[in-house]
Amino acid sequence: MQLGFFIILTIIGHVGLYKMFEKAGETGWKAFVPVLNKFVWSDMIGRPHWRYVLLLIPIVNLFVLAGMIVDLVKSFGKHSFLDHALAVVFAPAYFVYLGFSKKEKYVGKGYILEKENPTKKGPLREWSEAIIFAVFAATFIRMFLIEAYTIPTPSMEGSLLVGDFLFVSKVNYGSRAPVTPIQFPLVHNTLPGSKTESYSKAIQWPYYRLPGFQKVKRYDPVVFNFPEGDTVAIGKGRYSYLAAQNYTNYYSISHDLAGGNSSLVNNPNFFKIVTRPIDKRDNYIKRCMGLPGEKLEVRERDVYIDGKKMDRPTKQQFKYIVETTGGINPKKFEEWGILIGENNNEQSGSNYVLFLNDEQAAELKKMDSVKSVNFAPLREGSRVFPGDPANYPWTVDNFGPLDIPAAGQTVELNMKTLPIYRRIIGVYEGHDLTTKNGKIYIDGAEATNYTIEMDYYFMMGDNRHNSEDSRVWGFVPEDHIVGKPLFIWFSRKTGGVRWNRLFKSASSK
Repeated sequence: MQLGFFIILTIIGHVGLYKMFEKAGETGWKAFVPVLNKFVWSDMIGRPHWRYVLLLIPIVNLFVLAGMIVDLVKSFGKHSFLDHALAVVFAPAYFVYLGFSKKEKYVGKGYILEKENPTKKGPLREWSEAIIFAVFAATFIRMFLIEAYTIPTPSMEGSLLVGDFLFVSKVNYGSRAPVTPIQFPLVHNTLPGSKTESYSKAIQWPYYRLPGFQKVKRYDPVVFNFPEGDTVAIGKGRYSYLAAQNYTNYYSISHDLAGGNSSLVNNPNFFKIVTRPIDKRDNYIKRCMGLPGEKLEVRERDVYIDGKKMDRPTKQQFKYIVETTGGINPKKFEEWGILIGENNNEQSGSNYVLFLNDEQAAELKKMDSVKSVNFAPLREGSRVFPGDPANYPWTVDNFGPLDIPAAGQTVELNMKTLPIYRRIIGVYEGHDLTTKNGKIYIDGAEATNYTIEMDYYFMMGDNRHNSEDSRVWGFVPEDHIVGKPLFIWFSRKTGGVRWNRLFKSASSK
């Protein structure tokens, strides 16, 4: 439906261009011929033909096209700021207006006319145009090239710390076109200082990604849109504290607060339910541990791929209970990078609950005052993918084996395998999935197998016992991939700055 709407807009724009060509003394049918229409357009506005090459460069072409649109309307005597803005934002409709209106005439090559007789602009217009251009440029750089992110949670400790600010490349894995083109610039999914959504779902474009420089590889830290972020539950009333903590995952809240019964979460007195398109779901960062087509398993906290044990990330952490005879000198914790009272590290009397990497755990075991350093017991009832403990009695420490789907792979469908593929079929790949009398129906037809349409990835946080990741909510579809972290440009801690982390690589294993 959205693709059809886009095609209709394109046709409307070219119909308008057809009439504009005729007004300029050109043959109208040339408006519908790719490449040729841009050469004719260049002649009409007085721009050299070589600039067409710039239209072949992704992202650059957006700025060039905007300039060509402005020059084109100048060729019809339109020099006001409002006319230029309307032409760029509503080009198809504006082209139809200029083409079919009997009072609008072609007056000459807009670019040449502007050079010979520049439009007089007051200070307000000069500043307005400069600000709009800056916002326009920043929006497209952020959308297609590079974006700044911050680490809000400890799920990647100690590789990436809470308070790290990262630059993330959109081009490494291929820049993704926006699904929601109508959006407030330079913000993600909510307006600053509010819970109001910052975009409109009136127009949603189909998924499209430009070619990238590389594929997602194992151990890459990856920024992606949260797969379960399709539905958000914003707490109200006595549950408003959840929203203040940015705890809005509809599925987790359904599990944790309602014991798997979503009736409480769907009560409008307690929660506001919001559905979000792919590109407006919250951004997460995890490390890729499983690639499309591989079999992943976690055995006693170690990851195995196709039966082979994988190396642990250097700073991978687990949750420990540390018993001591009289506590530990806080300076030692500071020396080892352990922050008591932050990132869920806790002290109770002379004992501690700490998230530690192997090196930190080894140092603690050497201390005379430490009686024991043991893995913390797992919390019973934790949500683990695929949410069917009868058939898949897995935990975050002993998980799988699980086949990671790849595009073109055909999988068997039955009531046992359905929990693994339910979201893939019904949410990520957009089919109508129902079950009746033990049978599975896809788009109304009974199905015993299904061919996967996209590649999927298995992402895990380095802080393995303090991370909701693919072990909890499942696979990350390829159309959710945002980009690759490059480096840390700033890092903030309680009471100061982590100077030693500035300009440190964010992609280390």
